[in-house]
Amino acid sequence: MAFWDNLFPGRTASQFDSGSAASNTIDLTKRRPSVSLTKQGAATGNLRVNLSWRMRTSDLEGRSRQSGRLLRNPSQLFKPEVVQAHTQGMVNVDLDLGCLYELADGSKGVVQPLGGFFGDLNGAPYVKLSGDDRFGGSSGETIFVNLDHKDEIKRLLFFVYIYDQTPAFDRTHAKITLYPSNGPRIEIDLDERAPQARSCAVFSVENAKGELTVRREVRFVYGFQAELDRLYGWGLQWGRGYKTKA
Repeated sequence: MAFWDNLFPGRTASQFDSGSAASNTIDLTKRRPSVSLTKQGAATGNLRVNLSWRMRTSDLEGRSRQSGRLLRNPSQLFKPEVVQAHTQGMVNVDLDLGCLYELADGSKGVVQPLGGFFGDLNGAPYVKLSGDDRFGGSSGETIFVNLDHKDEIKRLLFFVYIYDQTPAFDRTHAKITLYPSNGPRIEIDLDERAPQARSCAVFSVENAKGELTVRREVRFVYGFQAELDRLYGWGLQWGRGYKTKA
């Protein structure tokens, strides 16, 4: 028995190790892919799910190595990067956050910016997108889930896709952060290189016998929602969609 078991009776070592006491954060990784919101006492209130992204460090380092070239051709300095940090004003990649849902009554659907399916927080599906961030604002994109209606939710699948169809996951470092109403936040990094991928299933939430469990997925695919649907057996009908001009 570990020393910590005496301090926290009933908590397993793996549960304790999955969190960071310094940052009050649980990192879901391949080694520790899941966490129970119910056991964390975080299965009520509004669950906030936030997507943010930035340039990969390797890209920044590559920019630094080009300093000699910039001195020879100063005009290159004013050209924007293909992908810029999400806190900067100009971004040439549009990452979108979406959620496939299945309710206890069998109804299914999607919440996403494309098509204007923003959902509803106080009525079915109890999932709502706060808005469409097309320019990489500092707040990113956020979806709320009303866990006070968790008994009416069977499963959720949160995913990220690139709207403009230009593969750029290898140039960006995206992160999903879950903010429960109680307890530590949960972070999932999209840290695998997938140069040709256009979508990624990031994590799922399942309600099994009254227990809500968050499970890391991080599965990159070359297609879009229809391919994610096929992989996870949602059975929806998909058509081509477009956004209105910003």
